[in-house]
Amino acid sequence: MSREICVHSWPCSYYLEPEKRWVPGKLSLTSRSLRFMTDKTGETLVSFPLSSVVEIKKEASHFVFSSITILENSGLKHWFSSLQPSRNAVFSIIEHFWRELLLSPPEAALPVTKGKQLTGLMACSQKRLEETARVLHHQGEQLDSITRGLDKMESDLDMADRLLTELESPSWWPFSSKLWKMPAETNPKESTSMASPKVLGEEGVVVRIPAVISQGNASHVKAGSLTILVSGLEIHDSCSLLMHRFEREDIDDIKVHTPYEISIRQRFIGRPDIAYRLISAKMSEAIPILEVQFSKKMELLEDALMPRSARSSSPIEKGCSVWQAASGLMDRAMPHEPCSGSQEGPSLQLQRSEPLVSEGDAQELRQTLHEATST
Repeated sequence: MSREICVHSWPCSYYLEPEKRWVPGKLSLTSRSLRFMTDKTGETLVSFPLSSVVEIKKEASHFVFSSITILENSGLKHWFSSLQPSRNAVFSIIEHFWRELLLSPPEAALPVTKGKQLTGLMACSQKRLEETARVLHHQGEQLDSITRGLDKMESDLDMADRLLTELESPSWWPFSSKLWKMPAETNPKESTSMASPKVLGEEGVVVRIPAVISQGNASHVKAGSLTILVSGLEIHDSCSLLMHRFEREDIDDIKVHTPYEISIRQRFIGRPDIAYRLISAKMSEAIPILEVQFSKKMELLEDALMPRSARSSSPIEKGCSVWQAASGLMDRAMPHEPCSGSQEGPSLQLQRSEPLVSEGDAQELRQTLHEATST
Protein backbone atom coordinates (compact mmCIF):
# COMPACT_ATOMS: atom_id res chain seq x y z
CA MET A 1 0.00 0.00 0.00
CA SER A 2 2.94 2.32 0.57
CA ARG A 3 3.49 2.47 -3.19
CA GLU A 4 -0.11 3.45 -3.90
CA ILE A 5 -1.18 7.06 -4.14
CA CYS A 6 -3.02 8.35 -1.08
CA VAL A 7 -6.36 9.77 -2.16
CA HIS A 8 -7.19 11.34 1.20
CA SER A 9 -6.48 10.99 4.92
CA TRP A 10 -8.54 11.99 7.94
CA PRO A 11 -7.83 12.27 11.70
CA CYS A 12 -10.01 9.82 13.61
CA SER A 13 -10.04 7.15 16.32
CA TYR A 14 -10.04 3.39 15.86
CA TYR A 15 -11.62 0.98 18.32
CA LEU A 16 -9.07 -1.63 19.35
CA GLU A 17 -11.18 -4.66 20.20
CA PRO A 18 -8.60 -6.71 22.20
CA GLU A 19 -7.82 -3.78 24.54
CA LYS A 20 -11.36 -2.32 24.57
CA ARG A 21 -10.18 1.26 23.93
CA TRP A 22 -10.13 3.94 21.27
CA VAL A 23 -6.76 4.76 19.64
CA PRO A 24 -6.25 8.18 17.99
CA GLY A 25 -4.60 8.20 14.59
CA LYS A 26 -5.13 8.81 10.90
CA LEU A 27 -7.23 6.89 8.38
CA SER A 28 -5.71 6.86 4.87
CA LEU A 29 -7.51 5.89 1.67
CA THR A 30 -6.00 4.80 -1.63
CA SER A 31 -7.87 3.74 -4.73
CA ARG A 32 -7.81 0.10 -3.58
CA SER A 33 -7.24 -0.08 0.19
CA LEU A 34 -7.70 1.49 3.64
CA ARG A 35 -5.11 1.88 6.38
CA PHE A 36 -5.11 3.23 9.93
CA MET A 37 -1.91 4.50 11.60
CA THR A 38 -1.57 5.60 15.21
CA ASP A 39 -0.48 9.13 16.07
CA LYS A 40 1.75 8.09 18.94
CA THR A 41 3.99 5.47 17.32
CA GLY A 42 3.07 5.65 13.63
CA GLU A 43 2.29 1.94 13.71
CA THR A 44 -0.18 0.53 11.18
CA LEU A 45 -2.91 -1.05 13.27
CA VAL A 46 -5.12 -2.18 10.42
CA SER A 47 -4.81 -2.35 6.65
CA PHE A 48 -7.14 -4.12 4.24
CA PRO A 49 -8.13 -3.93 0.54
CA LEU A 50 -11.44 -2.40 -0.46
CA SER A 51 -12.22 -5.54 -2.44
CA SER A 52 -12.61 -7.45 0.86
CA VAL A 53 -15.25 -5.01 2.17
CA VAL A 54 -18.84 -6.22 2.09
CA GLU A 55 -20.57 -3.38 3.98
CA ILE A 56 -19.95 0.24 4.97
CA LYS A 57 -22.43 1.81 7.41
CA LYS A 58 -22.97 4.86 9.61
CA GLU A 59 -23.51 3.79 13.20
CA ALA A 60 -23.30 5.17 16.74
CA SER A 61 -20.94 3.73 19.29
CA HIS A 62 -22.55 3.43 22.74
CA PHE A 63 -25.52 5.31 21.21
CA VAL A 64 -23.62 8.61 21.53
CA PHE A 65 -20.59 8.87 19.25
CA SER A 66 -21.14 8.90 15.48
CA SER A 67 -19.01 6.27 13.77
CA ILE A 68 -18.36 4.47 10.51
CA THR A 69 -18.25 0.69 10.54
CA ILE A 70 -16.60 -1.38 7.82
CA LEU A 71 -17.31 -5.10 7.60
CA GLU A 72 -14.92 -7.44 5.79
CA ASN A 73 -15.86 -10.70 4.12
CA SER A 74 -14.02 -12.54 6.89
CA GLY A 75 -16.54 -11.20 9.42
CA LEU A 76 -14.13 -8.71 11.01
CA LYS A 77 -15.78 -5.38 11.79
CA HIS A 78 -13.82 -2.11 12.10
CA TRP A 79 -15.06 0.94 14.02
CA PHE A 80 -13.88 4.48 13.18
CA SER A 81 -15.09 7.50 15.17
CA SER A 82 -14.24 11.20 15.80
CA LEU A 83 -13.85 11.64 12.05
CA GLN A 84 -12.77 15.06 10.78
CA PRO A 85 -13.99 17.20 9.10
CA SER A 86 -17.24 15.20 9.36
CA ARG A 87 -18.49 11.65 9.30
CA ASN A 88 -20.64 12.26 6.22
CA ALA A 89 -17.70 13.60 4.19
CA VAL A 90 -15.47 10.64 5.03
CA PHE A 91 -18.28 8.15 4.44
CA SER A 92 -19.15 9.62 1.00
CA ILE A 93 -15.57 9.45 -0.27
CA ILE A 94 -14.86 5.93 1.01
CA GLU A 95 -18.18 4.64 -0.30
CA HIS A 96 -17.53 6.22 -3.72
CA PHE A 97 -14.18 4.44 -4.19
CA TRP A 98 -15.60 1.18 -2.83
CA ARG A 99 -18.58 1.24 -5.23
CA GLU A 100 -16.43 2.18 -8.23
CA LEU A 101 -14.10 -0.70 -7.44
CA LEU A 102 -17.05 -3.11 -7.25
CA LEU A 103 -18.59 -1.80 -10.49
CA SER A 104 -15.34 -1.81 -12.44
CA PRO A 105 -14.75 -4.91 -14.58
CA PRO A 106 -12.26 -7.39 -13.16
CA GLU A 107 -8.74 -6.84 -14.32
CA ALA A 108 -7.60 -9.27 -16.96
CA ALA A 109 -4.57 -11.42 -16.37
CA LEU A 110 -1.25 -9.92 -17.39
CA PRO A 111 -0.62 -10.42 -21.11
CA VAL A 112 1.72 -13.22 -21.87
CA THR A 113 3.06 -11.87 -25.13
CA LYS A 114 4.24 -8.48 -26.31
CA GLY A 115 1.78 -8.58 -29.19
CA LYS A 116 -1.21 -8.55 -26.82
CA GLN A 117 0.39 -5.74 -24.83
CA LEU A 118 0.72 -3.58 -27.91
CA THR A 119 -2.83 -4.39 -29.01
CA GLY A 120 -4.16 -3.17 -25.66
CA LEU A 121 -2.06 -0.03 -25.88
CA MET A 122 -3.33 0.69 -29.38
CA ALA A 123 -6.98 0.28 -28.34
CA CYS A 124 -6.51 2.59 -25.34
CA SER A 125 -4.61 5.19 -27.35
CA GLN A 126 -7.22 5.11 -30.11
CA LYS A 127 -9.93 6.03 -27.60
CA ARG A 128 -7.90 8.92 -26.21
CA LEU A 129 -6.99 10.19 -29.67
CA GLU A 130 -10.65 10.13 -30.70
CA GLU A 131 -11.59 12.24 -27.68
CA THR A 132 -8.74 14.65 -28.41
CA ALA A 133 -9.76 14.87 -32.07
CA ARG A 134 -13.32 15.80 -31.09
CA VAL A 135 -12.05 18.61 -28.89
CA LEU A 136 -9.65 19.89 -31.57
CA HIS A 137 -12.41 19.69 -34.20
CA HIS A 138 -14.67 21.82 -32.01
CA GLN A 139 -11.89 24.36 -31.52
CA GLY A 140 -11.42 24.52 -35.30
CA GLU A 141 -15.13 25.21 -35.76
CA GLN A 142 -14.89 27.99 -33.20
CA LEU A 143 -12.02 29.57 -35.15
CA ASP A 144 -14.07 29.34 -38.35
CA SER A 145 -16.98 31.03 -36.58
CA ILE A 146 -14.67 33.84 -35.40
CA THR A 147 -13.37 34.29 -38.95
CA ARG A 148 -16.93 34.58 -40.30
CA GLY A 149 -17.72 37.12 -37.58
CA LEU A 150 -14.69 39.22 -38.54
CA ASP A 151 -15.72 39.12 -42.21
CA LYS A 152 -19.21 40.31 -41.27
CA MET A 153 -17.72 43.15 -39.19
CA GLU A 154 -15.52 44.17 -42.11
CA SER A 155 -18.56 44.21 -44.42
CA ASP A 156 -20.52 46.34 -41.93
CA LEU A 157 -17.63 48.80 -41.60
CA ASP A 158 -17.39 49.07 -45.38
CA MET A 159 -21.12 49.80 -45.61
CA ALA A 160 -20.86 52.42 -42.85
CA ASP A 161 -17.97 54.07 -44.67
CA ARG A 162 -20.04 54.29 -47.85
CA LEU A 163 -22.96 55.80 -45.96
CA LEU A 164 -20.71 58.42 -44.37
CA THR A 165 -19.24 59.25 -47.78
CA GLU A 166 -22.76 59.71 -49.18
CA LEU A 167 -23.69 62.04 -46.32
CA GLU A 168 -20.55 64.10 -46.82
CA SER A 169 -20.95 64.38 -50.62
CA PRO A 170 -22.82 67.42 -52.06
CA SER A 171 -26.40 67.01 -53.20
CA TRP A 172 -25.58 67.94 -56.81
CA TRP A 173 -23.00 65.11 -57.16
CA PRO A 174 -24.34 62.98 -60.06
CA PHE A 175 -22.80 59.66 -58.97
CA SER A 176 -24.04 59.64 -55.39
CA SER A 177 -26.78 57.10 -56.08
CA LYS A 178 -24.17 54.45 -56.80
CA LEU A 179 -22.84 54.76 -53.31
CA TRP A 180 -26.15 53.57 -51.90
CA LYS A 181 -25.54 50.08 -53.23
CA MET A 182 -25.52 47.74 -50.34
CA PRO A 183 -23.47 44.56 -50.17
CA ALA A 184 -25.46 41.39 -50.52
CA GLU A 185 -27.10 40.78 -47.17
CA THR A 186 -26.48 37.46 -45.65
CA ASN A 187 -29.44 35.50 -44.37
CA PRO A 188 -29.47 36.07 -40.58
CA LYS A 189 -30.82 32.59 -39.96
CA GLU A 190 -28.08 31.10 -42.07
CA SER A 191 -25.35 33.13 -40.39
CA THR A 192 -26.69 32.21 -36.98
CA SER A 193 -26.69 28.55 -37.82
CA MET A 194 -23.18 28.81 -39.25
CA ALA A 195 -21.88 30.68 -36.24
CA SER A 196 -23.14 28.12 -33.80
CA PRO A 197 -20.68 25.22 -33.81
CA LYS A 198 -22.01 21.73 -34.35
CA VAL A 199 -21.96 19.84 -31.08
CA LEU A 200 -20.93 16.25 -30.86
CA GLY A 201 -23.59 13.84 -29.69
CA GLU A 202 -26.68 15.22 -28.00
CA GLU A 203 -24.88 17.83 -25.88
CA GLY A 204 -21.30 17.61 -27.08
CA VAL A 205 -20.32 15.37 -24.17
CA VAL A 206 -16.69 14.29 -24.27
CA VAL A 207 -16.58 12.29 -21.03
CA ARG A 208 -18.70 11.93 -17.88
CA ILE A 209 -17.38 10.50 -14.60
CA PRO A 210 -18.94 9.98 -11.13
CA ALA A 211 -17.45 12.15 -8.39
CA VAL A 212 -17.77 13.33 -4.80
CA ILE A 213 -18.38 17.08 -4.86
CA SER A 214 -17.74 19.76 -2.25
CA GLN A 215 -18.11 23.53 -2.44
CA GLY A 216 -16.48 25.84 0.06
CA ASN A 217 -16.78 23.77 3.21
CA ALA A 218 -15.01 20.41 3.00
CA SER A 219 -17.33 18.90 5.62
CA HIS A 220 -20.34 19.14 3.29
CA VAL A 221 -19.96 16.79 0.34
CA LYS A 222 -22.40 15.05 -1.95
CA ALA A 223 -22.27 12.42 -4.64
CA GLY A 224 -22.63 13.57 -8.24
CA SER A 225 -20.84 13.64 -11.56
CA LEU A 226 -18.51 15.77 -13.65
CA THR A 227 -19.33 16.19 -17.33
CA ILE A 228 -16.73 17.54 -19.77
CA LEU A 229 -18.33 19.18 -22.78
CA VAL A 230 -16.68 20.65 -25.84
CA SER A 231 -18.01 24.03 -24.68
CA GLY A 232 -17.33 23.81 -20.93
CA LEU A 233 -17.88 21.78 -17.77
CA GLU A 234 -21.03 20.75 -15.93
CA ILE A 235 -21.44 19.49 -12.35
CA HIS A 236 -24.54 17.43 -11.53
CA ASP A 237 -25.80 15.95 -8.28
CA SER A 238 -26.76 12.32 -7.73
CA CYS A 239 -30.25 13.02 -9.17
CA SER A 240 -28.68 14.35 -12.42
CA LEU A 241 -29.79 17.89 -11.56
CA LEU A 242 -27.44 20.61 -12.76
CA MET A 243 -25.55 22.22 -9.86
CA HIS A 244 -23.35 24.52 -11.93
CA ARG A 245 -22.13 25.01 -15.47
CA PHE A 246 -18.73 26.50 -16.31
CA GLU A 247 -18.31 27.93 -19.78
CA ARG A 248 -14.85 27.56 -21.28
CA GLU A 249 -14.06 31.26 -20.98
CA ASP A 250 -15.41 31.47 -17.39
CA ILE A 251 -12.91 29.03 -15.87
CA ASP A 252 -9.88 30.79 -14.38
CA ASP A 253 -7.90 27.84 -13.04
CA ILE A 254 -8.07 24.08 -12.57
CA LYS A 255 -5.77 22.64 -9.90
CA VAL A 256 -4.83 18.97 -9.87
CA HIS A 257 -4.20 18.09 -6.23
CA THR A 258 -3.76 14.34 -6.76
CA PRO A 259 -4.52 12.01 -9.68
CA TYR A 260 -7.94 11.57 -8.02
CA GLU A 261 -8.75 15.13 -6.91
CA ILE A 262 -9.12 18.45 -8.74
CA SER A 263 -10.57 21.88 -7.96
CA ILE A 264 -12.23 24.27 -10.44
CA ARG A 265 -12.54 28.01 -9.80
CA GLN A 266 -14.13 31.05 -11.41
CA ARG A 267 -12.94 34.38 -9.99
CA PHE A 268 -15.11 37.43 -9.41
CA ILE A 269 -14.46 41.00 -8.28
CA GLY A 270 -16.64 42.23 -5.41
CA ARG A 271 -18.23 38.86 -4.64
CA PRO A 272 -17.04 35.39 -3.64
CA ASP A 273 -15.47 33.11 -6.21
CA ILE A 274 -17.26 30.00 -7.42
CA ALA A 275 -15.09 26.98 -6.60
CA TYR A 276 -15.78 23.26 -6.59
CA ARG A 277 -13.59 20.41 -5.39
CA LEU A 278 -14.10 16.99 -6.93
CA ILE A 279 -12.75 13.57 -5.96
CA SER A 280 -13.27 10.61 -8.26
CA ALA A 281 -11.88 7.13 -8.70
CA LYS A 282 -12.06 7.72 -12.48
CA MET A 283 -10.41 11.14 -12.51
CA SER A 284 -7.58 9.72 -14.63
CA GLU A 285 -10.05 9.56 -17.53
CA ALA A 286 -10.86 13.27 -17.23
CA ILE A 287 -7.45 14.85 -16.53
CA PRO A 288 -5.98 14.17 -20.03
CA ILE A 289 -9.05 15.76 -21.63
CA LEU A 290 -8.85 18.76 -19.31
CA GLU A 291 -5.17 19.16 -20.22
CA VAL A 292 -6.15 19.43 -23.89
CA GLN A 293 -9.02 21.87 -23.36
CA PHE A 294 -7.52 24.01 -20.56
CA SER A 295 -3.77 23.59 -21.00
CA LYS A 296 -3.00 27.20 -19.98
CA LYS A 297 -5.30 27.08 -16.95
CA MET A 298 -4.17 23.72 -15.52
CA GLU A 299 -1.89 23.66 -12.47
CA LEU A 300 -0.32 20.49 -11.10
CA LEU A 301 0.29 20.76 -7.37
CA GLU A 302 3.11 19.03 -5.50
CA ASP A 303 1.17 15.87 -4.65
CA ALA A 304 0.22 15.44 -8.31
CA LEU A 305 3.82 15.86 -9.55
CA MET A 306 5.01 12.30 -9.04
CA PRO A 307 8.03 10.76 -10.67
CA ARG A 308 7.11 8.69 -13.71
CA SER A 309 8.63 5.64 -12.11
CA ALA A 310 6.05 5.82 -9.31
CA ARG A 311 3.01 6.06 -11.56
CA SER A 312 1.82 4.47 -14.75
CA SER A 313 2.02 6.60 -17.84
CA SER A 314 -1.19 8.09 -19.17
CA PRO A 315 -2.98 6.44 -22.07
CA ILE A 316 -2.05 9.34 -24.34
CA GLU A 317 1.62 8.95 -23.47
CA LYS A 318 1.30 5.25 -24.07
CA GLY A 319 -0.45 5.77 -27.37
CA CYS A 320 2.24 8.07 -28.70
CA SER A 321 4.84 5.39 -28.31
CA VAL A 322 2.88 2.35 -29.48
CA TRP A 323 4.14 2.30 -33.03
CA GLN A 324 7.62 3.39 -31.97
CA ALA A 325 7.74 0.48 -29.57
CA ALA A 326 6.45 -1.86 -32.25
CA SER A 327 9.04 -0.74 -34.79
CA GLY A 328 11.76 -0.93 -32.18
CA LEU A 329 10.80 -4.46 -31.22
CA MET A 330 10.68 -5.49 -34.86
CA ASP A 331 14.14 -4.07 -35.50
CA ARG A 332 15.56 -5.85 -32.51
CA ALA A 333 13.93 -9.11 -33.52
CA MET A 334 15.53 -9.07 -36.99
CA PRO A 335 19.00 -10.63 -37.12
CA HIS A 336 21.77 -8.10 -37.87
CA GLU A 337 24.99 -9.02 -39.59
CA PRO A 338 28.05 -7.14 -38.42
CA CYS A 339 29.68 -4.86 -40.97
CA SER A 340 32.99 -5.95 -42.41
CA GLY A 341 34.70 -2.76 -41.30
CA SER A 342 33.07 -2.68 -37.91
CA GLN A 343 35.31 -2.27 -34.91
CA GLU A 344 32.72 -3.10 -32.27
CA GLY A 345 34.03 -4.57 -29.09
CA PRO A 346 33.10 -7.93 -27.64
CA SER A 347 30.55 -6.27 -25.35
CA LEU A 348 28.34 -5.26 -28.30
CA GLN A 349 28.64 -8.73 -29.81
CA LEU A 350 27.54 -10.18 -26.48
CA GLN A 351 24.49 -7.93 -26.47
CA ARG A 352 23.56 -9.04 -29.98
CA SER A 353 23.91 -12.67 -29.10
CA GLU A 354 21.01 -12.27 -26.63
CA PRO A 355 18.08 -10.66 -28.54
CA LEU A 356 15.41 -8.89 -26.48
CA VAL A 357 12.60 -10.48 -28.52
CA SER A 358 12.56 -14.04 -29.74
CA GLU A 359 11.73 -14.94 -33.32
CA GLY A 360 8.41 -16.46 -32.21
CA ASP A 361 7.36 -13.22 -30.44
CA ALA A 362 8.36 -11.22 -33.50
CA GLN A 363 6.25 -13.40 -35.77
CA GLU A 364 3.25 -13.07 -33.45
CA LEU A 365 3.80 -9.32 -33.26
CA ARG A 366 3.77 -9.04 -37.07
CA GLN A 367 0.52 -11.01 -37.23
CA THR A 368 -1.12 -8.94 -34.45
CA LEU A 369 -0.16 -5.61 -36.08
CA HIS A 370 -1.41 -6.87 -39.44
CA GLU A 371 -4.80 -7.82 -37.94
CA ALA A 372 -5.04 -4.49 -36.09
CA THR A 373 -4.35 -2.47 -39.24
CA SER A 374 -6.71 -4.55 -41.39
CA THR A 375 -9.61 -4.10 -38.94
